[in-house]
Amino acid sequence: MSDAITIRGVTKRFGEKVAVDRLDLSVPRGSLYGFIGPNGSGKTTTLRMIMHILLPDSGEIEVLGERGTRAAHDRVSYLPEERGLYKRMSVRRLLRYYGALKGTRRPELDRSIESWLDRMKLSSYIDHKVEALSKGMAQKIQFIASVLNRPELLILDEPFTGLDPVNAEVVKNAVLDLRREGTTIVFSTHDMEVAERLCDRIFMIYQGRKVLDGTLDEIQASHGQDTIRVRTEAGIDALRGISGIEEINDHGNYQEVRWRGDSQDLLAAIIGRTRVERFEIARPSLHDIFVRIAAPELDTIPEPMSHVA
Repeated sequence: MSDAITIRGVTKRFGEKVAVDRLDLSVPRGSLYGFIGPNGSGKTTTLRMIMHILLPDSGEIEVLGERGTRAAHDRVSYLPEERGLYKRMSVRRLLRYYGALKGTRRPELDRSIESWLDRMKLSSYIDHKVEALSKGMAQKIQFIASVLNRPELLILDEPFTGLDPVNAEVVKNAVLDLRREGTTIVFSTHDMEVAERLCDRIFMIYQGRKVLDGTLDEIQASHGQDTIRVRTEAGIDALRGISGIEEINDHGNYQEVRWRGDSQDLLAAIIGRTRVERFEIARPSLHDIFVRIAAPELDTIPEPMSHVA
């Protein structure tokens, strides 16, 4: 069986700007694939090309085994980052409209609408107009609209943005259930902790080029074990001025230090200054790797990982 998404040598330009540069990517069926990257990196452009909202200038995109611009249309759903609903329609009418666009028949559609509204704790709002809903409620309605047809491929662009922790948890659990039922899910996020917790594989695009693609273990292993987590009585002040420290990321209760020498030398230097409460050698977090790659002071694009799914 082919992958859910296959991208081969895709380039997209807007005038003189190269938004996506010779991108190759494969998304296995049934996976939960995270797309990360700084603003303007080409992430949303890539998602829109997968949906055929934009067409590549060169290269090839295959979705669910098909290549045409209308390929697999009824088997794919997309939740864009820019939310938009018909505000004067009732929730019931709105969801019926979106379901009908995907060819879902009325009896089955109504059952699905009632089930999803109950799951999202919105049943009592079924006959309310969309304009009467809070921002978080409207966002959950748009998520429901994207899953009513039980898509084979679901593309979510920043699905948790604007949701409070309780509603974010509800949507997260729904995403995981869909994945368990066989839906392939691609979602973009700026939240590295969410990507670490949820995704089977993670893809990062930077200045239009792929710089990461693999499991979290593969990505962390490729960036070494030069991160040390430290907690001391003196806090970050105990680390200032120690020769050999390349970077300090202060988390308040503890600090993450980039150190390329012998870890025992760093420990000895800190003990000479204050009491050490925690000293842990660890792989860098996805957040740390993201910052290393996307830091504004970097003038060059890192070489991509050799492993490609």
